[in-house]
Amino acid sequence: MKFVVTVDGHERAVDVSGSRGRYRMTIGEHVWEVDACLTADGLASLLIGGVSYQADVSRDDAAQHVEIDGESYVVEVEEYQRHVIRTRDRAGGAAGGQILKSPMPGRITHVAVRAGDPVEAGDTLVVIEAMKMENELKAGRAGAVAEVRVEPGQAVNLGDVLIVITERR
Repeated sequence: MKFVVTVDGHERAVDVSGSRGRYRMTIGEHVWEVDACLTADGLASLLIGGVSYQADVSRDDAAQHVEIDGESYVVEVEEYQRHVIRTRDRAGGAAGGQILKSPMPGRITHVAVRAGDPVEAGDTLVVIEAMKMENELKAGRAGAVAEVRVEPGQAVNLGDVLIVITERR
C-alpha cells in the first residue's frame, strides 16, 4: 500500500508491503526489510537492516510523535490517493478561477453547489465514490460557481471537468 509520510514537514512517498510484523518499505530507490512489534503502551521494537531500534510512539489528533535514541520526530501518515486528492492543484483558466476535475474514475454521490452559488476555499463541492470510498472534493479558493457539469449517480472518468468556478467580482 502506498502512503505519503510527512516527517517534520518533509514529505516522502512510501510503499509498504507485508503483514504480521514483517514489512518491506520502499522510499524512492531505497528498500528496507523491517521487522516491527508495537506494544500496547506505545513502544515499538524495530529491526531495520540488522540494526535494532526502540521507538516511543504517542498520538494526537493530527500526528504521531516518535522518539528514537533521544531524537524526536513529528510524523503524519496519509494514504497516497487521499493525499493526491487533498493537495492537487485544481486551478485552471483565468487567474482566480478554478476548474475542478475528477482526480479518479468513480461515481458522483453528492453535488453540494449549484450554478451561481458563492463558495469559499475549503467548501465541499462534490462527493465522488471510488473503490468503495467517498472523497469530498473542495474548493481551492473563493469564487462563484459558473458551471456544474455533473449530477448525483453520474459516472466520471479521470480528468473529467466537474465544476467551474470563477473569481468573485
